[in-house]
Amino acid sequence: MPKIKTNRAAAKRFKKTGTGKFTFAKSHASHILTKKSRKRKRTLRKSHLIDKTNEKAIKLLLPNG
Repeated sequence: MPKIKTNRAAAKRFKKTGTGKFTFAKSHASHILTKKSRKRKRTLRKSHLIDKTNEKAIKLLLPNG
């Protein structure tokens, strides 16, 4: 049996936590920040957890992650 390859695009976007959940960074935080509120920009800095409904799909993309 050949090895299962990791999806490299997904590997760059998602990181696995110690409990097996996946974190990701929100988009829209790099430019045109003047029209966004302080609260919105502050929230975009934080990492967020993947929703339960998408977890199965991410696990298929990252079999070794």
